[in-house]
Amino acid sequence: MKNKEIMFIVISALCFAVMNLFVKLSGDLPAIQKSFFRNFIAAFIALAILKKSGGGFHIEKKNVPILLLRAILGTIGIIANFYAVDHLLLSDASIIQKLAPFFVIIFSFLLLKEKVSKQQILSIIIAFIGMLFVVKPSFANSELFASLIAMIGAMSAGMAYTLVRMLSQRGVKGPQIVFYFSLFSCLSVVPYLIFNFQPMTFQQIAYLLLAGIAAAGGQFAVTAAYSHSAGRDISIYDYSQVIFAALLGFIAFGQIPDYLSIIGYFVIFMVTFYMYLQNQRENS
Repeated sequence: MKNKEIMFIVISALCFAVMNLFVKLSGDLPAIQKSFFRNFIAAFIALAILKKSGGGFHIEKKNVPILLLRAILGTIGIIANFYAVDHLLLSDASIIQKLAPFFVIIFSFLLLKEKVSKQQILSIIIAFIGMLFVVKPSFANSELFASLIAMIGAMSAGMAYTLVRMLSQRGVKGPQIVFYFSLFSCLSVVPYLIFNFQPMTFQQIAYLLLAGIAAAGGQFAVTAAYSHSAGRDISIYDYSQVIFAALLGFIAFGQIPDYLSIIGYFVIFMVTFYMYLQNQRENS
């Protein structure tokens, strides 16, 4: 496994943690409206990079359905994540969203026929157990609905990342994937905004623009990472976002997770470390 791909996935984790911070700072706005601004900025940045690279906009017909499905799932993942960020601790929303790497392993096995070891299967099971400590499934938990929405977002994102790798294997360039995904995500929510747009202050607009810039950086980094490495090899490093989110949540909002969430974090981090050691042994 190349260190460059690990670097890309950690950079993407930092960018997405910063994005979530600005999304939460933007206040009480619909998650769909926030997602529009996030993707609007990303689309323009992707367009500029696409033009500069001379990669072109043409997509072969056989790849269009996969690209469309990647865009749909990615859009669902973003809206679900933004909803979770608004209703949960930043660190809790991030750790639930980080189920995505484990869904990547599952979908990479199903769609790309990538091998999954017994250790990886065990790590998935333990990660889900750790997730239960964070979600705390109970009707007495007022945040249960938001947690379930976050899990749906994680599953959608995991499938979307797997399709990114499939598209890359078929020769579709990273900037093309990011551009068409961002463009679709913007256009798909326009009907909602026409009838439900909420006025924003200058400060809210500034926060969402910064969220869009951070999101673009994260999108390009994660696309580069999954384009050049198998999901089972690098997805585990995406959990660094939880550390970034916990630090940002504490600094910006004074958020401190409860003891059950901390147990869940610990379980998942231990799985991450175990997977790291396993990968190191295989590569040596």
